[in-house]
Amino acid sequence: MSVASCEGRVVIVTGAGQGLGAAYAERLAAAGAKVVVNDLGVTLDGRPDPHSPAASVVDRITKAGGEAIFSGHDVANWGQAEDLVRLAVDTWGRLDVLVNNAGVLRDRTIARMTEAEFDAVVNVHLKGTFSTLHHATVHWRERADAGEKLDARVINTTSVSGLFGNVGQANYSAAKAGIAAMTIVASLELARIGVTANCIGPGAATRMIASIPGRDAAAVNDEMSPRWPAAVVEWLASPRSADVTGRVILSSGRKVSVAEGWAHGPSAQPVEDIDTLDKTLHELLEIARPNADMRGSK
Repeated sequence: MSVASCEGRVVIVTGAGQGLGAAYAERLAAAGAKVVVNDLGVTLDGRPDPHSPAASVVDRITKAGGEAIFSGHDVANWGQAEDLVRLAVDTWGRLDVLVNNAGVLRDRTIARMTEAEFDAVVNVHLKGTFSTLHHATVHWRERADAGEKLDARVINTTSVSGLFGNVGQANYSAAKAGIAAMTIVASLELARIGVTANCIGPGAATRMIASIPGRDAAAVNDEMSPRWPAAVVEWLASPRSADVTGRVILSSGRKVSVAEGWAHGPSAQPVEDIDTLDKTLHELLEIARPNADMRGSK
């Protein structure tokens, strides 16, 4: 780890009370960043967490000689997301890096999923990411308009469930796919003011991953440690990644890769006749690559 890779950078990490978010916050602080440790303090199903894990993260960072403050703002609340960005700016004068990691799960098949379960997941993941992104962007535009040369970062979180799909996660998959697409839009809009926007698709042995259908909660070992994705987040947050934007980096266990998005496959001339179209589309589908599985394999 490059101890000074993020020296002096002001960072917000949402959902930083436990798991990946805590690993990100502590890694960035160890790399010299000043970190706002944001966590609403709830369990995966939305109930209050009596252990106040984010405060413990702040305590560990400060005891190790780093700088960190606690935030209990709800990123899915537009006004509170603005207050979160303002907290960083008021405390340290600016914001350099936004790491959107907060999330909840309400796994259920489409037939059994309720409106409330769908809304809860989309609100935290998708709206929460957009809310903080919006207010951070306003801050950066104001600095750019004042003539400042920026070197800022947006690091959003997608998932293999969003990129490749997974049974029982229509709400989560839809939100994570939306975040990946939104990140590409952000990379295009923010490029001219010196801000990059990328996604990480992390895989690690955390309480959220262990709750996904088909995942083995007992498979908790160093191979699936959050420290591997945390290293990618440090790199994305640092000046080293200034030439990278609009990309999705997958980090799961001992494998790191760059995701390749949707692209035109086999094509043909359009036709209106349904019989000819039937033949044409079946021929195209026959030679097209199949959808990737949950591991991203063809």
